[in-house]
Amino acid sequence: MSGYLKEISNMEALCSKQGEAWKGINAEYAARMKLQNRFQSGLDIARHTAAIMRSDMADYDKDPSKYTQSLGCWHGFVAQQKAIAIKRHLGTLKKKYIYLSGWMVAALRSNFGPLPDQSMHEKTSVSSLIREIYTFLKQADAVELERIFSSLDESRANNNKSEEKNLLSQIDNFESHVVPIIADIDAGFGNEEATYLLAKQMIEAGACAIQIENQVSEVKQCGHQAGKVTVPHEVFLAKVNAIRYAFLELGVEDGIIVARTDSLGAGLTQMVPVSKEPGDLASQYNSFLETEEINNVAELKEHDITLHQGGKLVKPVRLDNGLYSFREGTGIDRVVLDCVTSLRHGADLLWIETERPNVAQIAEMVNRVKEVIPDAKLVYNNSPSFNWTLKFREQVYEELKSEGEDLSSYPDPSSDPLGLMSSDLDDSVLAITADKYIQSFQSDASREAGIFHHLITLPTYHETALGVDTLAEGYFGNDGMLAYVKGVQRTEIRRKMNVVKHQEMAGTTIGDHHKEYFAGENALLAGGNENTMSQFG
Repeated sequence: MSGYLKEISNMEALCSKQGEAWKGINAEYAARMKLQNRFQSGLDIARHTAAIMRSDMADYDKDPSKYTQSLGCWHGFVAQQKAIAIKRHLGTLKKKYIYLSGWMVAALRSNFGPLPDQSMHEKTSVSSLIREIYTFLKQADAVELERIFSSLDESRANNNKSEEKNLLSQIDNFESHVVPIIADIDAGFGNEEATYLLAKQMIEAGACAIQIENQVSEVKQCGHQAGKVTVPHEVFLAKVNAIRYAFLELGVEDGIIVARTDSLGAGLTQMVPVSKEPGDLASQYNSFLETEEINNVAELKEHDITLHQGGKLVKPVRLDNGLYSFREGTGIDRVVLDCVTSLRHGADLLWIETERPNVAQIAEMVNRVKEVIPDAKLVYNNSPSFNWTLKFREQVYEELKSEGEDLSSYPDPSSDPLGLMSSDLDDSVLAITADKYIQSFQSDASREAGIFHHLITLPTYHETALGVDTLAEGYFGNDGMLAYVKGVQRTEIRRKMNVVKHQEMAGTTIGDHHKEYFAGENALLAGGNENTMSQFG
């Protein structure tokens, strides 16, 4: 028996036990509503999506071409439309996630107004956005199932048995729009207890994967800005443990922790950790500090600190603001130590923040980690902070230069840094080759550099700005209403986008059907031929 029909049968048995008291309840309608609300809580979602991610991680270990992807979303509606689009165009949401960016929460969701990515926004905004996203994704399920249920009723009215069978199969094999979220907890928003408390809220809202970075929480910076200050491993690992405890307390045993290192671009630390035995993590961390050898204690100034390091007495270089500097050129070594340490102490995936999208650079670091932990996997930020066009054209320029090619028709990046951005070059061999590299970047990096998950942190921030810019230019310019009709509505119709029926997308049809369930013939409906939504077919 179809799972749907079985659910109806179970509901009929439940109603029959109540006798006349429940005679107004239609078992099939109740079964439909139950299927449209499959996930009863955020923890249901977290457990469901964690299992998806674990399965995808195992698939990637067997075949690195099976990497996963996500786009950063700053609103539930944006996430919903993204999921609907993927399912409509590609037929499945398998290996497609959502990324929740702390940058976009700060810039777009704070009561303080737009803020930089420095953990100054309300931390509860993060869990609120997770909850909002899943509310919209669940509604996408309900809307799509409502269409299938309506078609099922129509097939029965027309006695079309083959279509009825097909629709029952669609219901039984329905793929939910509820997909994994990788959620950014920044640097934990405080100490390890604060990290634990926020992680619990995020998991309760539905997050199955939490990403945390090794910066100092109170001076946290965007990963692509200067002034980043890292914490010693013991501080970071305490927060990793806090997140794991939160997952375990809430019964999400497959919960995933993404450990992010900003050490490649961070040249400062706030603390000099205490080493308890030779070669421990504290001594390894301190070994990267910029120091000055002290040959005579008289060289020390008031309140200087010293370390006994490698048989010598040294003084860590301390800046006027009290921070300590790492030696130049130690970034990659620090990244590798961060990654190995994180995986050995409870993290599941890595995130290495880089200054450019270069497969060889990423592979150099990840392959060193893999020498110690062979199944190490990376989450990588395909960041809008990179000038992708410029960086890949520069890469191709250097490749052609090394091959002795004639480059006289191209601007020299050393004297004209932005020259390669010219649209006049778009049809050149250099630009076409660069675009091919960009197109294959994710598959190349997943194959060669251990990247399991590719995300773009803030694509919908930029896409929204671009769409509004284009519409505003035409609407307030010479095109008037044609700017909206041609640039938006007509395009939506021809792309067969669900959102063109915005009333239905917002829940009108579901609401009408519920009214019919609840009030029968007395229901006052918003749909029908008089509803202008019928103009769209």
